[in-house]
Amino acid sequence: QVQLVESGGGLVQPGGSLRLSCAASASGSIFRLLVIRWYREAAGKQRELVAEISAGGSTNFASSVKGRVTISRDNTKNTVYLQMNSLKPEDTAVYYCNALSMGINYWGQGTQVTVSS
Repeated sequence: QVQLVESGGGLVQPGGSLRLSCAASASGSIFRLLVIRWYREAAGKQRELVAEISAGGSTNFASSVKGRVTISRDNTKNTVYLQMNSLKPEDTAVYYCNALSMGINYWGQGTQVTVSS
């Protein structure tokens, strides 16, 4: 079983930065094998994939955030980070962490990111 807890959201001005964290309760031996994904869901819109990082550290990003967002993992802390720079109002959403393990999709509770002046 995997439990995910997001943190780091908040209110930021356009052009600002935030770092989101996704802490997993899985054992280290399991965590390091997980593909971790960040999704976001804006009001009235479908949940969309923002970024993902594989067990080996390969990354993929949505075109809407490419060049502004990085994703990294620290397997010693069972944590994945989403660094978001040059934030725009359209980045406003609830950001969710996701992991797929043994055929089960696990989600965190989400963290709100609001980009506004």
